[in-house]
Parts: sequence; structure tokens; C-alpha cells
Amino acid sequence: MSERAAPYYCPYCGEEDLEPYVSEEEAYGWYCRSCARAFRVKFLGIGVRS
Repeated sequence: MSERAAPYYCPYCGEEDLEPYVSEEEAYGWYCRSCARAFRVKFLGIGVRS
């Protein structure tokens, strides 16, 4: 993927005040300015369950 998918809201507080977050341990993530939490969204794939 060349671009990352952007979440629409914070999974913890539900606010939409998000900004990209980069740390030394995690390559990509999101930071919520409302609740001061950082999180990652991971794409697992598309397909049929086995």
C-alpha cells in the first residue's frame, strides 16, 4: 500500500481530532488530541474464512 488508510474517529473516545503519529518503536500510528492516546490501525486482509 502506498497510502495509509485514515481512521475517522478515535476508538477510545470517539472524537475526530486525530493526527498522524510516528514514534521510534512504531512506524505508523494515529494520535488523538482529545484523549491523548496513540493507536495503530492494522489491515488484516480480504478473503473467505477457511
